[in-house]
Amino acid sequence: MTVFDELKARGLLAQLTDEEEIKELINNGKAVFYIGFDPTADSLHVGHFMALCLMKRLQMAGNKPIALIGGGTAMIGDPSGRTDMRNMMTTETIDHNCECFKKQMSKFIDFSDGKALMVNNAEWLRDLNYIEFIRDIGAHFSVNRMLTAECYKQRMEKGLSFLEFNYMIMQSYDFLSLYERYGCNMQFGGDDQWSNMLGGTELIRRKLGKDAYAMTITLLLNSEGKKMGKTQKGAVWLDPDKTSPFEFYQYWRNVADADVLKCIRMLTFLPMEEIKKMDSWEGSQLNTAKEILAFELTKMVHGEEEAVKAQESARALFTSGNAADMPTAVLAEEDFKEDAVDILTILVKSGLVPTRNEGRRAVEQGGVSVDGEKVTDIKAVFTKEQLGGDGVVVKRGKKNFRKVVVES
Repeated sequence: MTVFDELKARGLLAQLTDEEEIKELINNGKAVFYIGFDPTADSLHVGHFMALCLMKRLQMAGNKPIALIGGGTAMIGDPSGRTDMRNMMTTETIDHNCECFKKQMSKFIDFSDGKALMVNNAEWLRDLNYIEFIRDIGAHFSVNRMLTAECYKQRMEKGLSFLEFNYMIMQSYDFLSLYERYGCNMQFGGDDQWSNMLGGTELIRRKLGKDAYAMTITLLLNSEGKKMGKTQKGAVWLDPDKTSPFEFYQYWRNVADADVLKCIRMLTFLPMEEIKKMDSWEGSQLNTAKEILAFELTKMVHGEEEAVKAQESARALFTSGNAADMPTAVLAEEDFKEDAVDILTILVKSGLVPTRNEGRRAVEQGGVSVDGEKVTDIKAVFTKEQLGGDGVVVKRGKKNFRKVVVES
């Protein structure tokens, strides 16, 4: 199976231009490709996972990745998939986030000896001369055509600022700049980026001539991948200080039955022959598949030692209700009244529910337990003595756990 065939078999490719040329470049290790990352936070999250895995996969086949950090475009914000304008960030915040990204990406991509590049588009965007840019680049774009792009049509209903309207031109200019500076001949992006990506391909060919070699591919489920990064309590980060290895493992261990094999196919590096054998798995076998998925991805992000610890803790949790690396919530002195704390306060303080009302519903519906004992009374209280020592394991539903301890 060729590299290109494997990408298709794993379900990673959707729309593309110049398929035969793309095959030639990828299969022979001649692709110099980029994927962009907007530094809107100080950590990557699992919504970026597919892109990082794809970059790693193509680099292993001899191709050269360019990780483009959007230090310039982040000052405007991508309108794709949004109904309102993004908050403006300072250059200091953007630069800090860019540095954080570099450390995390190095776990996936080998940047040594020029095997990959990490580039910040602030280099060519922040100091642009506006008049020169509009004359040189803007002349190649049709406003009528831009307004047909899905990312703009969605925003037109509530109002599209001229600031955001520039985003497609700036992203297209990124591809041109990477083409001219580093010989970048291919770009990857999510399916919500298709219009912006085509703009870059067309800009290169219009400005440099029809023989200019540039092409685009989109990731089949990158928009779904972004949704992967959201849970009830927020994003699942790659930074262990934001999402512990145990929480990261549990996130993947708890994917839906319908998604687990798809995730294994798209995100892990297990051989396709091994994955195909799993296609017939059902029932309890899907739980085994979820363990495989969770272990492989945790190992990739946090290392094998942390993956083993997370797996052992998860198994201990399900068998005995105890786990060494379980996320811990600490109750402070002010949480107690007469040396006791009620179950709703415990649920809120532990982060298992956002409000007392939701905690009340969870208890009344029979979805809350403490150390394996179901709690059905919303007025149930626990003393410091009961919570002392190693604390207690509080469970909401089938998938959400916290160890709750008293501040010492």
